[in-house]
Amino acid sequence: MLKNLRGSIILLVTAIIWGTSFVAQSEGMKYVEPFTYNSIRTLIGGIVLLPVIAGFKLFSKSEQEENKTSLKATLIGGVFCGLALCIASSFQQVGIVYTTAGKSGFITALYVILVPILGLVLGNKTPKKIWFCVALAIVGFYLLCIKGDFRIGIGDLLTLICAFFFAIHIIVIDRFISKGADGVAMACVQFFTSGIISFIIMLLFESPKMEYIYEARFTILYAGVLSCGVAYTLQIVGQRFTAPTVATLIMSLESVFAALSGWLIIGEQLSVKELFGCVLVFAAVVFAQVNLPSENKKLKKRE
Repeated sequence: MLKNLRGSIILLVTAIIWGTSFVAQSEGMKYVEPFTYNSIRTLIGGIVLLPVIAGFKLFSKSEQEENKTSLKATLIGGVFCGLALCIASSFQQVGIVYTTAGKSGFITALYVILVPILGLVLGNKTPKKIWFCVALAIVGFYLLCIKGDFRIGIGDLLTLICAFFFAIHIIVIDRFISKGADGVAMACVQFFTSGIISFIIMLLFESPKMEYIYEARFTILYAGVLSCGVAYTLQIVGQRFTAPTVATLIMSLESVFAALSGWLIIGEQLSVKELFGCVLVFAAVVFAQVNLPSENKKLKKRE
């Protein structure tokens, strides 16, 4: 129970960081192109974690010799996570150019339904309560993010692909964490994998200029250090104690915190409809954490 609570709190902090960094990402796109932005911020995320990993090694009281199974899971998991993250974030950055921020937030948040669907394909069972919470959250996201008519455009399709790969990213993390991968080291590998791939694509298809990168330095640093280095690492650590379907609901609060931070920090207005959407998403996440009487009986039987 305490482990689940700890995982939920860690993932909640992750969602807060992602939500508040949305403004930084949007501002950064005014100066640099998508792959330039993604490559620099993810490489910064990897660099930030190097001294953290070194510190863990220095002060750890565990065995000196590395567990070969754990090391293999960490490296392979990091590469696969990096591939999924690179594809997802790239489609998101390009897609947001052709659609509104609200629609992008709503479509990206659809990974809350894609994760349990992918789980069914992989043979994982999802409780009926979680399906209800997912449905409630999607209604909340619609009220929060969609203004006016909902028409599907090229940006929306690109963002839907992004949501699919974010769902894969969550599933991959769960698989390799269960195999004993080191969460922080795996996060570091994923950032360097994603950053190197984005850097190569940047050189092939974009024209990065140092003066523009310098203009965007604060937004890139914020996204690199906090959104990548801190938040994505917390995601991996938090998922160690949380089921993937519940983890997606908690992390999907990113959209709610993005709206609330815009309201509180830069004075963006929230309508009654949008506030009600926030309430529905919060309710879905809280309800997903509460054990029903039938679930408590099952837990007692196992004990």
